Amino acid sequence: MSQIGAHSTGSFCWLELATSDTGAAKRFYGELFGWVPTETALEGQPDYTRFRLRGRDVAGCYHLDPAQCLGVPSHWVTYIQVEDIEASAARAVSLGGKLIVDPFETAGLGRAASLQDPSGAYFCIWQPGSLPGFGVTCEPGSACWYELTTPDPERARDFYTQLFAWETGTSAAEHSLRIRAGGRDSGGILPLSAAGENAVPNWMPYFRVEDCAHTAGRASEMGGECRMAPATLPGVGRFAVLADPQGAVFAIVQVTDPA
Repeated sequence: MSQIGAHSTGSFCWLELATSDTGAAKRFYGELFGWVPTETALEGQPDYTRFRLRGRDVAGCYHLDPAQCLGVPSHWVTYIQVEDIEASAARAVSLGGKLIVDPFETAGLGRAASLQDPSGAYFCIWQPGSLPGFGVTCEPGSACWYELTTPDPERARDFYTQLFAWETGTSAAEHSLRIRAGGRDSGGILPLSAAGENAVPNWMPYFRVEDCAHTAGRASEMGGECRMAPATLPGVGRFAVLADPQGAVFAIVQVTDPA
């Protein structure tokens, strides 16, 4: 297991599921990935859950109140670590982003803010307190990759590299960019057209699994949906795009080839 004690500035550090049914989410992801829910009391989110994998934090989960969210569907949110959340939020706005939720304190766990990049893709920034972020990565059942689909990959590259000092390079996938964050290859940027009809700009997490076809089939059996059937990702292995029973979209990847 790749255990993590702390994250470096600019690295992907946390994932959060905003869902219309926390009970169903606990059952679904517990069965699919072996996650164990741990309840954490947060002001304004009394049912906040921290999922754990073999004793290490792997993601968060909270109830998406339909009365407050005006029809926003269940979704995954990607967090990126910063040193100074006010400065980073202001920098994002100066680069053409939009501040959606001002920096706020989360019961001593850290400080968070919600943003949109210039294309409209949502993401969050995190200044850690007692919660450094997830404690395991790139192992079966944990996140290993983060993919942005956007109508303007070049504009996105300029925005994120100036905001987080990421490095980017060409990827094996056609018309895509590879993100190097926190000293390691961590994600990619793809044109919106690659995500299919009706796609919107967004960040999608990938979770590593041991058997892509089996996991995709199990997700469907439990009421989820296979949005993209298992396929080969050159130089990596097999991947699929899924949605949980509440509609939150994520991907899985079975690493079988050297990256």
